[in-house]
Amino acid sequence: MLKFSLLVKLEAKAGKEQELSDFLKSALSLAQQEAGTVNWYALQIGASTFGIFDTFETEAAREAHLNGPIAAALLDKAPELLSGSPVIEKVDILAVK
Repeated sequence: MLKFSLLVKLEAKAGKEQELSDFLKSALSLAQQEAGTVNWYALQIGASTFGIFDTFETEAAREAHLNGPIAAALLDKAPELLSGSPVIEKVDILAVK
């Protein structure tokens, strides 16, 4: 069973909602290249609120993702696209269907 995940909340700067949406969609190709990332979801929660939820089989894979190209690209674009710092939470999955 998958146990390890990340839940990331992102708030777009006013007027940058579409750019953040496009950035997240473009990150899919990077996620597909990560062998340790089992599932990767980019989400729109509200008009300017976005998120990422991803799952991993091991803590090492989760850490590799946190130090990988998506995180680096997001941190690089954060000052331009986000109204604040990303909220990154390590989440343990309790049950999966």
